[in-house]
Amino acid sequence: MLYPSIDALKKNIDSKYSLVSLASKRARQMQEVGNEKLESYVSHKTVGKALEEIAAGALTKEKQDASTIYHDEI
Repeated sequence: MLYPSIDALKKNIDSKYSLVSLASKRARQMQEVGNEKLESYVSHKTVGKALEEIAAGALTKEKQDASTIYHDEI
């Protein structure tokens, strides 16, 4: 059984694509830096911890500015 459930995650993030993108970036950040936002986690893996942060509301998606240019777009 997946914890947290997809229904709990979809309350905070609007699409599955955004959810996967946000969770993967946060998991990578936790592997490299190790800064955890919650006091305790159910999961032992960084992806699970990232999903728990999203479900708890500790991690949200930033609104993108239309004028932002990314390195891979140049």
